[in-house]
Amino acid sequence: MTILDAPAATSLRLLSGIGDHGHLRSFDDHIAHHGPLEIDVRPGRADDLLCELVRASGLGGRGGAMFPVARKIDAVRAQRGRAVVVINAAEGEPASRKDHVLLESAPHLVIDGALVCAAMVGAGEIVIGIERGSQPQFVALRAALKERRGRDLGVNIHLELVPDGFVVGEERALIDALNGGPGKPTHGAIRPFQKGYHGAPTLVQNAETAAQLALIARHGADWFRSVGTDDEPGTVLVTLSGAVGRAGVYEIAIGTPLADLLAAAGGCTEPVSAFLIGGYIGTWLDARETDGLRVSNADLRPYGAALGARAIVALPATSCGVAETARVARYMADQSAGQCGPCVFGLDAIAQGLERLVRGDGSQLADIERWCELVVGRGECRHPDGAASFVASALRVFESEIHRHVVDRQCAGTRAALLPVSSKRQANIAERQVA
Repeated sequence: MTILDAPAATSLRLLSGIGDHGHLRSFDDHIAHHGPLEIDVRPGRADDLLCELVRASGLGGRGGAMFPVARKIDAVRAQRGRAVVVINAAEGEPASRKDHVLLESAPHLVIDGALVCAAMVGAGEIVIGIERGSQPQFVALRAALKERRGRDLGVNIHLELVPDGFVVGEERALIDALNGGPGKPTHGAIRPFQKGYHGAPTLVQNAETAAQLALIARHGADWFRSVGTDDEPGTVLVTLSGAVGRAGVYEIAIGTPLADLLAAAGGCTEPVSAFLIGGYIGTWLDARETDGLRVSNADLRPYGAALGARAIVALPATSCGVAETARVARYMADQSAGQCGPCVFGLDAIAQGLERLVRGDGSQLADIERWCELVVGRGECRHPDGAASFVASALRVFESEIHRHVVDRQCAGTRAALLPVSSKRQANIAERQVA
């Protein structure tokens, strides 16, 4: 497996031990490095102390929104009926590789976390939903589960393949896919914690979140909070790509200066005009705005940005920010679930307007700005909100480039497209093999 480790900036926990030989796939390696879980993970055997431990840790979900994990657990525990745990391993963000690296390199850590979840909500079944296109990760998880056969887990764990795609990562869309649907966000106010997998109360957690829970159960809340910030404790996995010396997946403490992360990756290989923070529902920031910036939601909030999928792209000055934005906007429009007007019509109109802008036609520039405002809060899920926010930030950051396109009929870009717009993320996120 390909993991990048730069000790000066990283705080290895989830990826601890992986850099030695690329993975901790075997159960024996996993236990030798992390130690056994010293709790009874069978449903009904975990008391409230484990839930209090998670609450004290302040863990926020690592799927993007960083919603307090303890609140999700409490919501499921309050429901009637036998609960189910679903681990969301459907990483549809093309600019991100964090969950793929974790699943392929440390599958037992994710499984441990799933067992901890099951113990807290009294679940007798765990489902790990993974994209059909994630073959290496599927193989690693399947092998890890096979190693655990015959052990008294007290819970049934199985893998389920779901369609590839950006929207499938949304928890309601994932549940829809697992229930035999097309993988689209379901209508109505009922949430998975009320009625999810086959109608049961369902706790949905991201794969990285599950892995964090496995470590919290071993080492405690104070250990978890010993890195990060008071409001955003712990570490996160970040996918760094673009104009950096060593692109790949890094584990850092929340609050790490962006400059330190870049230095750990070998620094910027050429002048950078902007950074994309948070992936394709994220925000463009002018490179000049990032001096002193820390990788935390608190630091990003004044810019209307958030960590999101924690994909960070350093855009070289030789790339055209307008063209890159237009390509991603078209991808996001094409990834629509096709269930609501803001996605079907709004995102398509925005993408068309940007494509015209790239060709030097600025007649719809004001319309693009207006459409970005109109789609927010009106969709069936947050897909149109994120895509519109991404485009709106580009209109601000790349204002001078837009002027060159429209007035001077020139493009500053001199290189091929950078941002990936398919599920083949590996093509644009370089990695190196660790000996």
